[in-house]
Amino acid sequence: MTGVKTVRRWIKVSVAVAAVLGLGGYAAEPYATDWLLAGSACDGALPREVVEQLTPDGAHLESAESRHTDALGSYSCDISLAGDGGRLIEMEAYTRRDDRDRELYRTFPEQGFADTYAVPSGLPGFIDEFGAIQLLVPCPDLARDAEGRRARLLVSTRMGRGTPYRVPGAAYRAVVALANSASERLGCGAEPLKPPKGNPVPPVQGRDPRTVPLARAGDTACAWAVGAGLPDGGKWRARTGANDAAPIERCELTSGPGAYEDTEGDGDGQDKRMSFVAWYGDWSNRLVFAYGGGAFRPLTATARCGGEAANYALSASSDVPGVGEAATRRLFERFARDQADRRGCTGLRFRP
Repeated sequence: MTGVKTVRRWIKVSVAVAAVLGLGGYAAEPYATDWLLAGSACDGALPREVVEQLTPDGAHLESAESRHTDALGSYSCDISLAGDGGRLIEMEAYTRRDDRDRELYRTFPEQGFADTYAVPSGLPGFIDEFGAIQLLVPCPDLARDAEGRRARLLVSTRMGRGTPYRVPGAAYRAVVALANSASERLGCGAEPLKPPKGNPVPPVQGRDPRTVPLARAGDTACAWAVGAGLPDGGKWRARTGANDAAPIERCELTSGPGAYEDTEGDGDGQDKRMSFVAWYGDWSNRLVFAYGGGAFRPLTATARCGGEAANYALSASSDVPGVGEAATRRLFERFARDQADRRGCTGLRFRP
């Protein structure tokens, strides 16, 4: 029914455009502007119906702009809403290593334990804590860098606050269309991505209550923790922060009053957490060093995956019930080994 309404609206808009053009003044007609900008924004990469679905009720488009610099390996585009509505879409794409690293550093400030959320299976990326959808794809048509690392394309897409959660189907169709367009324009040669089937529903924005009992985490990045000997009384729950195609993986284990209540909150705030994180790519090397001394942080590990570094780390509450220092280290080692096996990494090394 929604699709029928969308088609009817665009038919009306098309008629309005024709009528207004006949009068010689389409700029004064907001629906005409919507229709024209939706078809030309981001160099025509986005289907009109997707732009219409993303646009909030009652809002209108005001402008669109694209920037493409071959020499810098960068492409960007944005669509702005009329009035003070801000940006509907803002996309930036980079193939140069320094630019990609800069964007990933911003996504994972300080020690790298920023919240992330999984995108649907099959998409090589994640949602960062600011709500941007980050996709990282290989570029077979671009030369390797001076150190022999293969080229990649990072596509960062930001939408209006809450858009990926309000209309996830349209949001992911837009993200995939923009990534494929950027790959083509920058000569990346990546295999075209396909939008998820159906109407994918990503995690809610902010604190994510969609944890599952640990016993049901057997097909996730927390599978290693099932049967790992965690205290039975903790009522453990698990949450993953990315899929296995992303440049990161995250397994968060929670125990306590807020861990086992199927609510959207953290219970009474007394729950305890252990966040196991894996970062893939040389960009992540800085995340495992202690600030000031140049030494590795406690409980980290390194490996080599696909010719680049992989780094593993743990952030945990200091008083997780029934989990002492020795048990914490054993759990971390189990996580890192599982990740290395999943990704075909070699040379796994644990740091003191």
